[in-house]
Amino acid sequence: MAFFLFIDESGQDHHDSPYEVLAGIAIEDKELWNLIRSAHELELNCFGRKYREIGNEIKARTFLKRKTFRLARQMPSISLPERTALAKRALDNGATVTKAELTALSQAKLDYAKRLLELCQSYSCKAFVSIIGDEKSIPADSKMLRKDYVYLFERFYYFLEDKYNQPRGVVVFDELDKSASHLLLDQMDKYFKKTIKGRHRAGLIIPEPFFVHSDLTTGIQIVDFIAYIMSWNFRIGSLNKESRGELNEYLELIKPMRYLARRKIGPDREFLIWSVVVV
Repeated sequence: MAFFLFIDESGQDHHDSPYEVLAGIAIEDKELWNLIRSAHELELNCFGRKYREIGNEIKARTFLKRKTFRLARQMPSISLPERTALAKRALDNGATVTKAELTALSQAKLDYAKRLLELCQSYSCKAFVSIIGDEKSIPADSKMLRKDYVYLFERFYYFLEDKYNQPRGVVVFDELDKSASHLLLDQMDKYFKKTIKGRHRAGLIIPEPFFVHSDLTTGIQIVDFIAYIMSWNFRIGSLNKESRGELNEYLELIKPMRYLARRKIGPDREFLIWSVVVV
């Protein structure tokens, strides 16, 4: 038994999202294929075809951008069978797209994102998120693993540790460029081999991650939505930048996927440790 943790980032360019976010979605190995198949069925139901067939990629920044909401509202809600047919025509014939087809495609994108998060809930997925509240708190060129990664792995470790049979955790990253991938591998290697906490957590988390292409991997596509939504709309403590009201219903679908661990630190005091942390 194992849990896969798919990890992606959002907001690194400080343009599409207000905060830098490192997010992970964990799912049990026996449920992974079921989730993938359900996500593929959802894609066909919403778009009448695979969205990525002609080079398109399922990305939160395009599915949930303000323009998508605006276009979705330019006509009344379209019934599902008609909407799917219109959305498919929009994808198949982008050069000659009509107002109705563009509206249907936008409505389909928003519905897809919502129902994808509902699928995650139905398969008992858990969300792990590190939000960088202050850019100065993260060293730019550290040889050690960044704090947002350390906190994310810590929360994932607590989740695994709380399971009765303490399953292993398998980490899967969206592929970076070669130099960035090697840097991350070196940082994880140092953390899990040369720090006390890292060596302890390597008992449950396999320290060497897999790198995959986001456009080919459903788990990375899912966590991309979680990272984007959390950056824009999760607000607590020092997180006070502008949020987007139209994303609130999506945030509410993520909140139940947070994990709460309880740990005694010191002789008497018990701490509540949420899987979402502000660095």
